[in-house]
Formats: sequence, C-alpha cells, structure tokens
Amino acid sequence: MTLPEPIDALVIGAGPAGLMAADCMAQAGRQVVICEAKPSPARKFLMAGKSGLNLMNAAPLDSQIAQYAEAADWLAPMLHAFGPDQIRAWAEALGQELFTGSSGRVFPQAMKASPLLRAWLARLDLLGVQLRRGWRWRGGAFDFVTPNGIRSLAPQVTVLALGGASWSRLGSDGAWTDHFAARGIALAPFQPANMGFHVAWSPHMVAHFGKPIKGVRLIAGNQSIRAEFVISAKGVEGGAIYPLSRALREGAELRIDLFPDLTTTQIADRLSRQPARYSLTNRLRRALKLEGARLSLALELARDIAADPAQLKALTLPLFGPRPMDEAISTAGGIPRAALTDQLMLRDWPGTFAAGEMLDWEAPTGGYLLTACLATGHWAGNYAARF
Repeated sequence: MTLPEPIDALVIGAGPAGLMAADCMAQAGRQVVICEAKPSPARKFLMAGKSGLNLMNAAPLDSQIAQYAEAADWLAPMLHAFGPDQIRAWAEALGQELFTGSSGRVFPQAMKASPLLRAWLARLDLLGVQLRRGWRWRGGAFDFVTPNGIRSLAPQVTVLALGGASWSRLGSDGAWTDHFAARGIALAPFQPANMGFHVAWSPHMVAHFGKPIKGVRLIAGNQSIRAEFVISAKGVEGGAIYPLSRALREGAELRIDLFPDLTTTQIADRLSRQPARYSLTNRLRRALKLEGARLSLALELARDIAADPAQLKALTLPLFGPRPMDEAISTAGGIPRAALTDQLMLRDWPGTFAAGEMLDWEAPTGGYLLTACLATGHWAGNYAARF
C-alpha cells in the first residue's frame, strides 16, 4: 500500500462551491489540490448555463436572505460576506459583464457558463491550484479511485463540496453520504427541490404535451405566483411550479387561476352574453379567448363550467408526488447545521469543512441556488485557509 501523499489543502468537488473554496485558500497562500470525480469540472454549473446562466438576483439582500426559509439566519452572515454585490465584482474581475433581466435575475452578457468557468480555471491555475480529474473519493480518510489506481492523500485541511443528490450523471450523486454514515455523522435525508410533479392526464391532453400554460396564477398553501408552466407527458414543470415545489412536496394543494385579471363576476357576465345555442367550448373561446392548451386544461379539470364559472379561477390540479430526485434542479437535506461549527467545520471531523449543496438548505430558482453555493464556498474556504 502506497503511503498517503502529504498535501497542504484539499478540496473534493469542482463545482462552484468547491472552486470558490479553492480560490479563497489559494489567495490566502495555501497550496490547494482539487479532486474531481468527473473528467471535467463544474458539469452541473455548465448545464445550468445552457439556457442562460442565472448567476444571482438583483433583489435587496434582506429579501434574498428570506428565500432560504429556516436556513436564513444560518446563511445570512455568509451572504453578507459574499452576496450579490461581491459576486458581481468577482464575475466582472473575471471579464464577465452582467445584466439584469426584467424578472430581476442577473446573467452574464454571454448568457453561458463556459466563458466564466474558463476564466476562473485560468485564474486558479495561475494561483497554483492543481485540478486532479477522475479522482473519486472512496472513503477512508481521503482515499481515491483514480485513473492510476487507488491513491491516498493526507491534507492539512479539507473542504468538501460534493453537491446534493440530483443530476447524478453530472456528478451530484449523493454517494458521499455513505462515507459520513461510516463515520457516524447523521444527515438530513435528501429530498427533491425545484422539481416537477406527476399528473395522470387523460388522453385528450396528449396533444398539448410540451406546451406552456401562460397568463395564469398558481396557488399552493399561502404562496402564489404569476408565471407560466409546462404540461408534459410526466406531469407539470417549469417556472411557476418550482417556487411552489416545497409547499407541494409537503402536501399543499395546487390551484390554477386561469384569469388572474378578471373577477368571477366578470367571467360569469361574459359567458352569460353568449347565445345558449353555442357549445360550451365555443362560448369559452368567444367570451374569454380561452383556447389551445389553456382551454383543454379547463375542460380537463373543471366540472360543469356553465353552472359554476368560478372554477376557472380555482382549478385544482391533482398531483401524484414529485418527479424523481435525480431530475430535480436541486435538493434539500444533507449536512445539518448542528453537525457544523459557525465556520462550517464538521464538529466530529476537525480540519474538514463543507460547503454548497452538501449543506441542509434549499431555495427557489432565480439566482438563489448559485448565490448560496458561492457564499458558503467562500465562507468555508476562508476559514479553512486559517486552520
């Protein structure tokens, strides 16, 4: 058995949190080695950037912190230390100009993750950071399966940034939980977050699979959002579903207001003016401009609209549970706050810190996920640098 290789600082996982931790430690003068299981780094980050990298949000910081729910007070110091203002300056220092969209979401002008990642990796290289690709942590202290067989490392300090448990093909497979179990460290079970839901559609909805439902308001519990969502063969997904996904996962009923700009009285009045000889479908088309996928959705979910047009403002969509966790944009669960010091060091594992989606927090899409990954990576990296 080869003796462990002594190194100064180790980061396991080359996603945004791991790269940020490595950046901070290297700038503090530590000699950093990053071990990444995949052949290339930041695969989930690159995938997020394919449809436009939503790097952060332009909302006031206090309102952003509230998006993290029960983890808000835990993450608040980290977000104040490296929040939207600091992320903007960091991205611009890497040559990436940003712009704010109409929804308040902030994107690189390039609308992709790859230019930012290339510039970041180049800076890490200049700082002397080693990136070892194809090095998968297999447990023990720090034993790895590598392209050249089993290797062991003996770091002075370590930051773990192995991600959550969604999109396993990109590297976030949650396999690290076995190593924590072997050390007796209790974790919060993983759950899907920002995901779609199963719906048992009738055959007449098949023609509308892949179609967006626009101009509606969705309600779940005490939350509501005005945005569009997509009907699919599997169920529903998209921008209006993800912010409500936690409430829906926890059992809230999903209701759809097809006409958020009309009152029930206005809807009933418009329908009443249509000649009785017209079919219900024609009356809905003529009076309310209801057609296509929105019309089919109304007919799928409502019962006797003519007698009770108020249903069009509160259609109940029966859900049959969330889509599989591996399809989720992110996950809840992971390392609980109680297992960590305020510096994000594991209480039962001195010298080992953790960051990113490994930690037990969740947030909606809109820039909040990446912001917290970068902020926790920055926090853990700075404290690890001083260890």
